[in-house]
Amino acid sequence: MHRWVKSSYSDAQGGQCVEWAPDHATTSGTVPVRDSKNPSGPALTFQPAAWNAFITSLKAGHFQG
Repeated sequence: MHRWVKSSYSDAQGGQCVEWAPDHATTSGTVPVRDSKNPSGPALTFQPAAWNAFITSLKAGHFQG
């Protein structure tokens, strides 16, 4: 069982509830991402380089509307 980490942007009102399993990325070579409101539901998986590029772009503000 892997430890899931909730996004710091997730809130108690149920908005933007995304979590990922960093330990899984270390052991399997893929980064699983899921909706924390539905932990038994499906997860998307990403290659670590793609996930890192996505997070870097988020932090740089490239996806702000």
